Amino acid sequence: MATTKRSSGSRKSSSSKRNASRNGKNDETDRYRQAAEDALQQLDWTIGYLHGIRKTEISKALAKNRSYIRTRLMGEAEEPLPDQKTDET
Repeated sequence: MATTKRSSGSRKSSSSKRNASRNGKNDETDRYRQAAEDALQQLDWTIGYLHGIRKTEISKALAKNRSYIRTRLMGEAEEPLPDQKTDET
């Protein structure tokens, strides 16, 4: 019986280690995703600011980069910025 308890105990501990490892990877992935979303919010602000001071060529270039990051790298749907809908750009 002692052998059975040890083997089931070791199974539990190795299973727990695997789950903890997976949870750790998920936590790390979540942190990176949150950091990327925060950076995109800062980029949104920058694009809006540049558009507001009539630096439309720069804001258009950054908006294209933002679009690429959201759709291709983060796998999210594109959300147009207000300046992407105006006649000035």
